[in-house]
Amino acid sequence: MSHAYEVGAVPSSPRRIQVVAHRGASRDAPEHTLAAYRKAIEDGADALECDVRLTADGHLVCVHDRRVNRTSNGRGAVSALELADLAALDFGSWKEDPYESPDREADPAELSAVLTLERLLELVTDAGRRVDLAIETKHPTRWAGQVEERLLTLLRRFGLDRPEPAAEDDERPRVRVMSFSGRSLRRIQVAAPALPTVFLMNYLLPRYRDGRLPAGSHIAGPGIRILRSHPGYVARSHRAGHRVHVWTVDEPADVELCVRLGVDAIITNRPRQVLAQLGR
Repeated sequence: MSHAYEVGAVPSSPRRIQVVAHRGASRDAPEHTLAAYRKAIEDGADALECDVRLTADGHLVCVHDRRVNRTSNGRGAVSALELADLAALDFGSWKEDPYESPDREADPAELSAVLTLERLLELVTDAGRRVDLAIETKHPTRWAGQVEERLLTLLRRFGLDRPEPAAEDDERPRVRVMSFSGRSLRRIQVAAPALPTVFLMNYLLPRYRDGRLPAGSHIAGPGIRILRSHPGYVARSHRAGHRVHVWTVDEPADVELCVRLGVDAIITNRPRQVLAQLGR
């Protein structure tokens, strides 16, 4: 039987695909700002994705690049700057289309201030509904292990180092840790075996094409380009017992591909639009 639906929409799926806001609703607001994450929650995102780096004085901040040059009015490596240095920078003015909500005026500080992971955890735990968090670890090699150690300390403080709840109606946030580094994920698994881990991939190396993942990894995290070139990878991963979380999925055709292949999570800069395309 044929299903009629608008171009760019997808037919209903028996499985709920989690929609994850990549660096917040970063198409609408400056990435990694509190405004971007508030917007993602308002838009109905199931989860938030963030990158974390360690400052020179030991704070975890949500910044993607090694240096602050692209997303702020400052210069220098995050690891060489203290939190006070980052707090003096503007992380929002580079964005051409600042976040404008019809319901409220965005706090200028939320559009421009550096965001600490601690503040993001506060936002998630006070969201009023379950909003999961996918945290990607980034760090200079010389600080190997320190990012993971500080991350787990902070998660324990918030009580978020627990295993995934068995019941889907459990309203507690779930946290998973992501990395392109298998070594980083192994550190997490050894120190906090209950936390799910996502192995991110830019390319599908031959040794992983059958769905296997590095030791310490539970979930496959391929880029959308991998699925375009290797659509059978999702089924192979599922047969190997691994969920599949795909990044960064912004185009309607790619959303359709993800639904057709049966992925478990879509990571996107456009959570509101993807949710609408999924009929939610």
